[in-house]
Amino acid sequence: MAIAEQRVAERKFLRGLYEDPYFPDQVLDQKVAVLTALCERIEAERPADLAALYALTDAATEEFNALEAAFEAAGSEIETVAREEIAEEFWVIASAYGFAAADPERLVGARYW
Repeated sequence: MAIAEQRVAERKFLRGLYEDPYFPDQVLDQKVAVLTALCERIEAERPADLAALYALTDAATEEFNALEAAFEAAGSEIETVAREEIAEEFWVIASAYGFAAADPERLVGARYW
């Protein structure tokens, strides 16, 4: 499914992390796939309120959690800079779909990183 919302369809997710060799591209590609799938789910399910949006972002955050082992296996980890950039991407997505009032911390509230 192609993403219809142009603000996220044209966005290069996790750009800053790709520019840092500490973060392996192959794992970042998996994380970008999670963010893309989140956009697709938002467009397909059209959450009516923040609670419904948070349910979707919780599921996406759990997928990020599952990828932590891949980061560690590649000699990397989700540290402060990565945490902030990932959280920012979740907020950009929420805002693009009309949820600018979403709590950035709550969007990734299910995180282990």
